[in-house]
Amino acid sequence: MNPADMFTQVGSVIASVMFAWAMFKQYCPYSVQEYFDKYSKRAFTFVYPYIQISFNEFTGDRFMRSEAYSAIENYLGSRSSTQAKRLKADVVKNSQSVVLSMDDYEEVGDEFQGVKLRWASGKHISKTQSVSFYPVTDEKKYYKLTFHKRHRQLILGDYLNHVLKEGNEIKVRNRQRKLYTNSGSYWRHVVFQHPASFETLAMEAERKQEIVDDLVIFSKAEDFYARIGRAWKRGYLLFGPPGTGKSTMIAAMANLLNYDIYDLELTAVKDNTELRKLLIETTTRSIIVIEDIDCSLDLTGQRKKKKEEEGERDEKDPKPKLPKEEDSKQSQVTLSGILNFVDGLWSACRGERLIVFTTNFVEKLDPALIRKGRMDKHIELSYCSFEAFQVLAKNYLRLDSHHLFARIQELLGETKMTPAEVAEHLMPKTISGDATVCLEGLIGALEKAKEDAILKAEEEAKEKEKESARLKAEEEAKEKEKEKVKAEEEAKEKAKAAEEAKEKDSSAAENAKKKVKDNGFCDNGNGELDNKENKQEGFSH
Repeated sequence: MNPADMFTQVGSVIASVMFAWAMFKQYCPYSVQEYFDKYSKRAFTFVYPYIQISFNEFTGDRFMRSEAYSAIENYLGSRSSTQAKRLKADVVKNSQSVVLSMDDYEEVGDEFQGVKLRWASGKHISKTQSVSFYPVTDEKKYYKLTFHKRHRQLILGDYLNHVLKEGNEIKVRNRQRKLYTNSGSYWRHVVFQHPASFETLAMEAERKQEIVDDLVIFSKAEDFYARIGRAWKRGYLLFGPPGTGKSTMIAAMANLLNYDIYDLELTAVKDNTELRKLLIETTTRSIIVIEDIDCSLDLTGQRKKKKEEEGERDEKDPKPKLPKEEDSKQSQVTLSGILNFVDGLWSACRGERLIVFTTNFVEKLDPALIRKGRMDKHIELSYCSFEAFQVLAKNYLRLDSHHLFARIQELLGETKMTPAEVAEHLMPKTISGDATVCLEGLIGALEKAKEDAILKAEEEAKEKEKESARLKAEEEAKEKEKEKVKAEEEAKEKAKAAEEAKEKDSSAAENAKKKVKDNGFCDNGNGELDNKENKQEGFSH
């Protein structure tokens, strides 16, 4: 048989087998297929001498990223760079070094105490069919370890411990802080490179040290939290006017503790279930941030009032209303979901985490959201003080003192200006960067702000006087109206009394006439009654 005929027959056999397998998968009952797969794999293990172990990226139903997967990914990085043909690269350590890892469906070898084994990467992709507004593609990655069964004890014991230990050490060496944001029910990240620190933060030194001590004590308090039976987490509420350094404070916290930041956008979260899923996928040694929480969702203390107003509208218009399309697209996260996120049972699934809320209007927040135990430490960031200005002057102008500082101190005590506004005036205005020019510009801005504040106060005083005059005029008008109404009522009462007296006199006259008619007597004006006949006789004499 020549080679051509042989290849033809082999191709025919392969095609026939593939056709038969396709028919089997298409028309054979599922129970029979399951039975066949089960026992065919069991039979194959008798002749196949290798053991395979899969390490999935996520544990459970995508609830938590596997620490073993992360350690293996770090461990295989160095081996991938020398063996794999397709690699993935990532930049670490402030863009000063590159870390390589093998791409999907690649395979590399490893050796441990003379034993050879293979690592392969792969992924399962499944599209979620849903009518929701948040369609997603579910991607499940994994690493698969293959080794001979006679080395089972060595691989399952010493080798895997070696992989996890070395992988975690590599992670620490290559660690870079990450800034995460939520997209649907998943986190995406960039490298966090914000340079803020507590040394450069515009704040009084005593308050800064208090916050630093609180953070450092928390980061070392794992045993303490376990002993008292509390989840290892702490809440911070940062509040104050815009431009007072709330976001900068968060960056300084992350740099101090070497924590990742998860910037949670509540309006992009579909519902409480998705919020819980995002919480579970956060890592330890992290800060979960919700900025401007008073603007994110309806989480203020006015929610009861709004419900009452909606109830009143429903009473006026009892017809059933269809939900608006825009309402169905809005986030369905509730205050209850946020409270459970902060200190519910699911909040304890990871340790060593800070939860930070920021707001410009703390009075708008629901008291249940910011009570102690949820937001443990409240930090007010207010307008720029002279001590905060000295920090900014040192940062921007490298000045510890200047003859204009006294005037600036005086003006800062008389007017309000945020650290962000002060910092803008300290930015170099000339190529030479003359500090005096910057300070004089700041003094001018402070004087103008002072004048504006005085004018505003005068205008408010005038408006207050006008309002008081208006209220007084309204009050006087009301009093005059009351007096007028009272006078009218008194006149009516007098007229009524006169009418009653007139009716009484008329009634008395009628009664007198009636008596004269009946008895022949009349009133002589002296209270005496005279007989008409006697009067007639007297006149005759």
